[in-house]
Amino acid sequence: MKFPFHTVARGWKTFHRFQQKGVLSEDQRLWSSPLKCSRSSSQLCKEKCFYITTPIFYVNAAPHLGHLYSAMIADCLHRWKLLQGFESRFATGTDEHGLKIQQAAEAAGKDPLTFCTEVSQRFETLFSNCSVSFTDYIRTTEQRHRRAVEHFWSVLWNKGLIYKGSYEGWYSTQDESFLTPSQVSDALDPSGKEVKVSLESGHKVEWMKEENYMFRLSSFRSLLLDWLVKNPSAVQPERFHQAVLQWLQEDLPDLSVSRQRSRLQWGIPVPGDPEQTIYVWLDALVNYLTVVGYPEKHERWWHVAHHVIGKDILKFHAIYWPAFLLGAGLPLPQVIHVHSHWTVGGKKMSKSLGNVVDPFEHSQMFTNDGMRYFLLRQGVPDTDCDYTHDKVLKLLNAELADSLGGLLNRCTAPALNPAQVYPAFCSHSFPRDRRGRAVEEDYHMVETVRSLSTVVEKHYESMQVYKALEAISACVRQTNGFIQRHTPWKLDRRDSKDGRWLDTIIHLTLECLRVYGTLLQPVVPEISDRLLTRLGVQSQERSWKDLDFLGRYFGTDCSFEGRPLGSNCGLLFSRLETQSGDKQKTMKSKKPAQ
Repeated sequence: MKFPFHTVARGWKTFHRFQQKGVLSEDQRLWSSPLKCSRSSSQLCKEKCFYITTPIFYVNAAPHLGHLYSAMIADCLHRWKLLQGFESRFATGTDEHGLKIQQAAEAAGKDPLTFCTEVSQRFETLFSNCSVSFTDYIRTTEQRHRRAVEHFWSVLWNKGLIYKGSYEGWYSTQDESFLTPSQVSDALDPSGKEVKVSLESGHKVEWMKEENYMFRLSSFRSLLLDWLVKNPSAVQPERFHQAVLQWLQEDLPDLSVSRQRSRLQWGIPVPGDPEQTIYVWLDALVNYLTVVGYPEKHERWWHVAHHVIGKDILKFHAIYWPAFLLGAGLPLPQVIHVHSHWTVGGKKMSKSLGNVVDPFEHSQMFTNDGMRYFLLRQGVPDTDCDYTHDKVLKLLNAELADSLGGLLNRCTAPALNPAQVYPAFCSHSFPRDRRGRAVEEDYHMVETVRSLSTVVEKHYESMQVYKALEAISACVRQTNGFIQRHTPWKLDRRDSKDGRWLDTIIHLTLECLRVYGTLLQPVVPEISDRLLTRLGVQSQERSWKDLDFLGRYFGTDCSFEGRPLGSNCGLLFSRLETQSGDKQKTMKSKKPAQ
């Protein structure tokens, strides 16, 4: 999508006007791309640092499947970077201010802070139980956050980007969002009364007129357009990048950034004006800076910031937040990763339909790693995805219990591997000149597995985890086909040639499993740990740099050859069976192949 020169030029004229007034910082005068480091921080960008965030989750209700999905995506990217040798920070937490919280606490008969603490603890417990390895858990009711928000506000105020004004228009309390007339439509409430609702969320809106503070959002429209045009990967996937560009084709009115204290008491007061409360979204978005030590110690991490968000909050993160950051003289996030929603049986989750998936219950039902694998395997970022019990059962049984687990059982079973070691590879049995006992499909498998890490890296980096898991699963199937094709259980170990060929088959299969276990660590950490431990792979041998696949075939040494296998800790993943109706229980899997 291209934009007329005069559209971008207008934005730069506005931008320079603020420069001349001293409104914009020296950092912004140097700005050519928000993704580039300023001169003073160029050295910081050379470090292998990574900072990933989830949205902070609103505590007006208990956590649901979508919250867990956001957290698992961010956790996967965090673990992936650690696997690559990066120093990584991963932040999540809860958004605890706003009118919805104030009303929910009143309805529960509790003071707001007690109410927030109880719900926030449920989020933290869920994430901890599901192996979400956050390094920072932020609550917007913390004093460190209030201090960061007050400083951020003061920076914008001192630059003339916030002014006292009057707001009149539509407001959605459910979304904590101001809406333009084009974002509102007519509807009927349950009683048949005519109401106005948000076109995007369907939530009821009310006409609001009050004096408050406004942010000069209109001044940043063309700058935002320029940023997105110059940085096509700033918002991913492409569908959402285009959506933001389309929004920016329309006028961008100044944004109300406060509410009258008489209407909203539960929030951070505007510095210097106790009669006003800072708008909940401005408050909440600053959390990403709070975590990394804003305003004093944020530079090292803020230059490598990545956000994971749901598509419903795209506008706040891809328009409001970048505009706030530009106004404050701070770099923009490197990437905003956007994901779609989960439906149940093809329908949106809602309490009225009784189809809300309880993530606590289902992570116990299908195991933590089972839930992680399903959500990341089936979740397609640019498309809504459907969740049903049957789909979870079929996928986990097929890919984790039968395919991956069955492969491990086969090549570590005493019948095929009586010495319980990583056997030797015989280059005469599997020669590179293709004159041994291996067939063409075997050589194709070796090349596919050898290139797997490159394929997986590409998909992890773009948050298309499902494609990475598709590639791994396809390789696991190929390796099972390799075993089935050569039927090693029919070989006679007493025959020297058969014995060397049998050892080579097992060696190659274990090497494949070692690669799969290493690459799956960001997705299913517990299963990967059991798999690699069974293969005798030590904790310091599980990083990205250790993925030297089948060294003996490619002319290098294999440090695992001849090493004893780890202890047998049982099934890698137990098959899941249906008792009756929608009730599931974990059953014993088929016995390992003999």
